[in-house]
Amino acid sequence: MADTFRALRIDKTDAGQTVAIVELTEADLMEGDVTVAVSHSTVNYKDGLAITGKVPVVRKFPLIPGIDFAGTVTASTHAGISAGDKVVLNGWGVGESHDGGLAQRARVKGDWLVPMPQGIDAAHAMAIGTAGYTAMLCVMALEDQGVAPSSGEVLVTGAAGGVGSVAISILSKLGYAVVAATGRTSEEAYLKDLGAASIIDRAEFNTPPKSLARSRWAGAVDVAGSTTLANVLSQMNYGGTVAACGLAQGMDLPSSVAPFILRGVKLIGVDSVMCPKPRRLQAWQRLATDLDLEKLDHLTTHITLDDVEKAARDILAGKIRGRLVVDM
Repeated sequence: MADTFRALRIDKTDAGQTVAIVELTEADLMEGDVTVAVSHSTVNYKDGLAITGKVPVVRKFPLIPGIDFAGTVTASTHAGISAGDKVVLNGWGVGESHDGGLAQRARVKGDWLVPMPQGIDAAHAMAIGTAGYTAMLCVMALEDQGVAPSSGEVLVTGAAGGVGSVAISILSKLGYAVVAATGRTSEEAYLKDLGAASIIDRAEFNTPPKSLARSRWAGAVDVAGSTTLANVLSQMNYGGTVAACGLAQGMDLPSSVAPFILRGVKLIGVDSVMCPKPRRLQAWQRLATDLDLEKLDHLTTHITLDDVEKAARDILAGKIRGRLVVDM
């Protein structure tokens, strides 16, 4: 009998979407030239949307969700990847249109994989996950536009979430003065432990946005979109940059051209899913040096595959702080 492994699988019928833990064999996996024994995965905001069905993230049924995984290659026909290699995957439509990481086995295209950076193990790689990797891409975007520690304060929205928590940790280690915007003021001690210089209530960004408001920020990392992002743009310093990577509040942007043509503000979109491999490799190498792994441990909670469905609901309800690692 073929070896079986456990997997979380989403299916859809006329009655609606279902989620269950099932026993599969490698014959059940989709095509790919590399097979990986997954040791760790994670639950991101997008995974929460996929598993709950709140937003139609999953485009093929049945499907194993999970946009991230880390593990050891068991078989490969891909040049440059061999059995025994330690690898990480983020994005590329995995967990959306291709079987993802919330299973003990995965089969994917080798081009989608990144070698495990030296100094990071699989558990830490998934504590970072797409959220932390996206946070690093946002920091790199700010740097590319000349935002330096000496430029002024940098705002991080959704500060207690996965992207926000890692962004604060990286920025503070690099010497930036970070202001954390959160709706959970009870998390002040947690956010300051990560390196936030001060905390601001996210309610300040939920008012109808002005075309231009008092300038406050040299840079910003935004995960919210919508009214929050419009308010952040109106408050940027002259020449300031916003790295936008999320839509937790909404996909709309009720802003005006005023910040761009009167203050030279730059809005940089950050995509982690289809990010080219050279930029991806650069981000992971930076994470190995610019992220304090001890702080990462403090913002990480470990769960099992049996806990994932509840975690998906909790992450959408704003009940999860930091990062979730699924020990497979």
